[in-house]
Amino acid sequence: MNKDNFFGDLKKLRELITKKDKIILFFLFIGTIFLSIIETFGISVIMPFITLANSPQLIFENKITDSIYKFFNFQSTVNFMLFFSVILIGFYIFRSLYNIVYFYSLNRFALGKFHYFSYKLFCKNIELSYLDFINKNTDKIRSDINAKCFETSDYLKNLLIIFSESFTILLLYILLLLVSWKMTLVLSLILGLKILFITKNISKIIKMQGRIRIQMEEKVLKILSKTFGNFKIIKLKNNEKVIYDDFIKADQKKVKTQIVCETLNVLPKNILETIGFSILVACVAYILYRYNDTNAVLPIISMYALALYRILPSINKIMMGYNMMMYNKKSLEIVYQELTYKTKPEYSQPITFNHTIALKNVCFSYIPNKPILNDFNLTIHKGEKIAFIGHSGAGKSTLVDLIIGLYEPNFGDIYIDDHKLTNKNIKSWRKKIGYIPQNIYLFDGTVAENIAFGSELEEEKLIWACKMANIDNFLEQNDGLNTFVGDGGIKLSGGQKQRIGIARAIYDNPEILVLDEATSALDNDTEAKIMDEIYKIAENKTLLIIAHRLSTIERCGRKIEIK
Repeated sequence: MNKDNFFGDLKKLRELITKKDKIILFFLFIGTIFLSIIETFGISVIMPFITLANSPQLIFENKITDSIYKFFNFQSTVNFMLFFSVILIGFYIFRSLYNIVYFYSLNRFALGKFHYFSYKLFCKNIELSYLDFINKNTDKIRSDINAKCFETSDYLKNLLIIFSESFTILLLYILLLLVSWKMTLVLSLILGLKILFITKNISKIIKMQGRIRIQMEEKVLKILSKTFGNFKIIKLKNNEKVIYDDFIKADQKKVKTQIVCETLNVLPKNILETIGFSILVACVAYILYRYNDTNAVLPIISMYALALYRILPSINKIMMGYNMMMYNKKSLEIVYQELTYKTKPEYSQPITFNHTIALKNVCFSYIPNKPILNDFNLTIHKGEKIAFIGHSGAGKSTLVDLIIGLYEPNFGDIYIDDHKLTNKNIKSWRKKIGYIPQNIYLFDGTVAENIAFGSELEEEKLIWACKMANIDNFLEQNDGLNTFVGDGGIKLSGGQKQRIGIARAIYDNPEILVLDEATSALDNDTEAKIMDEIYKIAENKTLLIIAHRLSTIERCGRKIEIK
């Protein structure tokens, strides 16, 4: 990993975690140090144990063991070694339990961050302005909230594992230097060169595979949305084979990156273990040649064997962790970019609408220097029924979206009575709006859940809204408010969906009702019935209608043509 990139990633992680997380990380750091000390002690104690078991007379030659022998008044060296064995077994049981608790804490922290990142990213996308949202891909948003956040937490987890294993290796390495610095340096040189080679070549491939995986995941999600969103069309076109081929190509490429990554992850383990234990065998031959004494060989070789038995898996964990960090690096970049994106805060300062809505010299454009509205002025009186007409693309919907506070003018102002509409009161203003779009999106739930749509479920309000929208007869023939509508309202007719959309719009009793081509997809008879219901509902409300059919707007007091 490039040094600048690595420290850049650390900076990103530091900005993404909270003050509380930093305190938890501090205690995990202390736990890591203690774990490393335990691991090092567990290895280092084997050498004196084997030495004393092999040569019991040495118990009396060492000050510490001699003092312990006398303090407990052992009757023989056998009793002493049995006592030593029991203590050692107790220590290893403690070591095992501590490892379990430590790695539970580590995983709990890392996976807790997955929940935190997902929640924050979910909130961040809801906080987006409507203009920012329509420029985003909803499949990518879903992928970021689920997959990318998990991969970012996995990046953090692997970083913590690398730190933990590195500290353990450091202490064990110091111990091996004290045992035989020459042999340790030779071992370090050979393993170090191999690690450098592996890191430079394998990690580069894994990083590239990680980027390809993200591209393919987004492509697969796009195919899924496109397919299930147009299921009826696919059945009619009978073009499943084309979709199958697209899915297979994208998914196979995604799976291939995972196969490459998983295969390359186990490669360092096999290489390092082969080299490490081959060197150990060579060291046995060297020590035999040097000392020509098995008593001298046994403790040292036992020490190196146990140390390598612990060090090599740690090195492998570091290599795997490093490779997974490379694989998930792009996800970290995406989550960081999304969470640090600056959104304009919005507040709920009270605002009243008693007289007029006034647009003064309003300008708006999606693309710079290509205005949709330019120096636009309009006054709407409370209780008016106004129709906005004009050719497609003229700016009717844009104008209404400005009035109801979904867009913010590039220039000019909007006044509600004498109060300027700003980000301080925008939420209060929007709550006064009931909106009925052309395409009603219904999620897979009950009629009651779809009407309330996040508001508190109140049976009286639900019954009133259903009666006003003239859908109560349909509900009586089914399961009432608990009737399931299916994903996208697939179980309902167009008119039934539109009536649920009306009930949803009036559920919170808004002061302003907006219809955006709300009946254009319906037949004339159904449209006439629904418009009768809407005009009845809007009798004491301000009504804004965007429509093409003259029959839809014939009862409007004012018709404004947008050119």
